[in-house]
Amino acid sequence: MTIKVAINGYGRIGRNVLRAHYEGGKKHDLAIVAINDLGSPETNAHLTRYDTAHGKFPGKVQVEGDAMIVDGDRIKVLAQRDPATLPWSALGVDVVMECTGLFTSKE
Repeated sequence: MTIKVAINGYGRIGRNVLRAHYEGGKKHDLAIVAINDLGSPETNAHLTRYDTAHGKFPGKVQVEGDAMIVDGDRIKVLAQRDPATLPWSALGVDVVMECTGLFTSKE
């Protein structure tokens, strides 16, 4: 069974989560289906392709409308400040990786 993952926050930590997923060889167990970040899909794609610490992303990264296409996988890009308004259930998300550093309590 594939676990559907969303990344909330696409700064250094969020991008490293995506990079680890695609470089780690466990693609069949997990699928990143959404990223929530206030940056545009074009900006997020550029930051995925080129990283000053880790170098160029080894896969193919494209943008189609409100999504990034990473090695053929469509990842919806959202831009919501309030995580309560995000459509995680509509996207079938099983796990959200909280990568903003803003939400440190259960409330």
